[in-house]
Amino acid sequence: MSHRIVVTGIGAVSPNGLGREAFWEASWQGRSGVRRIQRFDPSLLPVHIAGEIVGFEPTRYISEKDTANVSRVVPLAIAAAGEAIADAGLDPSRMTLEDRRHIAVLLGSGGGGQEFVEHQYELYYSGRVRQCSVYTIPSATIGTLASEISMHFGFRGFSHLISTGCTSSTDAIGYAAQNIWCGTADVVVCGGADAPLAPLIMKGFTLMRILTSSWNNQPERGSRPFSADRDGFVLGEGAWMFVLESYEHAQERGAHIYAEIAGYGSTCEAFHRVRLEENGEEPARAMRLAMEQAKIGPDQVDYVNLHGTSTVLNDRIETRALKLALGKRAYHVPASALKSMIGHPQGASGAAGLAATLLAMRDGRAAPTLNVDVPDPECDLDYVPHKARQIEIEHAICNCIAFGSKNSALVVSRAA
Repeated sequence: MSHRIVVTGIGAVSPNGLGREAFWEASWQGRSGVRRIQRFDPSLLPVHIAGEIVGFEPTRYISEKDTANVSRVVPLAIAAAGEAIADAGLDPSRMTLEDRRHIAVLLGSGGGGQEFVEHQYELYYSGRVRQCSVYTIPSATIGTLASEISMHFGFRGFSHLISTGCTSSTDAIGYAAQNIWCGTADVVVCGGADAPLAPLIMKGFTLMRILTSSWNNQPERGSRPFSADRDGFVLGEGAWMFVLESYEHAQERGAHIYAEIAGYGSTCEAFHRVRLEENGEEPARAMRLAMEQAKIGPDQVDYVNLHGTSTVLNDRIETRALKLALGKRAYHVPASALKSMIGHPQGASGAAGLAATLLAMRDGRAAPTLNVDVPDPECDLDYVPHKARQIEIEHAICNCIAFGSKNSALVVSRAA
């Protein structure tokens, strides 16, 4: 590899906080953003709760006219990207055309504009066809989401979207680092965004019986990773974005550096559309590949940000995979699940976990896992239950697991 790749900007729009610092303060303090759904009436569904963002004003980022022409995910992504770009000390309004040609966008999203598509069908089948958007097709095309960011900021580098299910944003960040290593971009704005909260989407998840319906009256207790009484995940939404560049490029312009993207690994079990193979070998191998690229061993891992969906199968197998990847070290490494506070934001999961990990590294404090109330003998690691913990992090793993047997992991290291 010709360059060290570093993170110089972070932006977040999360169910538990609008903006990077609000998100992080809520996370380390253990404040949940899971609530009863407000955007539509969920009473006809068995599940009434979600990690829903409230108080977000789309018209701060897109025009009033465009709110009818694009998915909710577009302003979420633009807002988080704008915060990351400003945090990195970049000002698109002062850039030359040549500068903009060297800034790329690489976004991860599981569903893209599915929520927008659902609304267009609703208009059509309810006899309001004249209200359907003239941009139904381009806004429904998932790759257009990356273009919306490029167009908003005027970036002329490549503009790509990775959609690999729940590993989408982890893969986007890994590919962003690879592109900088290869010299195809100087700076990449990357991360993840998803906004899957719509009636038919939620109905589809309930048909798979993977959402919890047990906590409609206590939403903040609904997402329960690694607790023996877990019975499904809580759907969530949000956007978490980053600015990546080479260490040399960041130093040359005097940018603040959060940490280094030191390793990336990805595997596929080739096993099932939605289930994980019980042995945990391929998720473990993804973590090991990331560690090998980062040139670290298990004894050097100080923290793991877990996928931690709160499903019976996923949590058990991820625990097994961590033991395979780290050996005896797995029992001594603090590992927490952000989804206990924000729900499951689908393809944006990896970006959310990376944001929490980078800020934990900055502040020496790991966010907790909420609701680990009932011990599970098959989930017997240190999940940082209930309260944040002071911890110095030199190297961390951010893990993700997806539908379709996909597994991806990043290693983040302190940039010396």
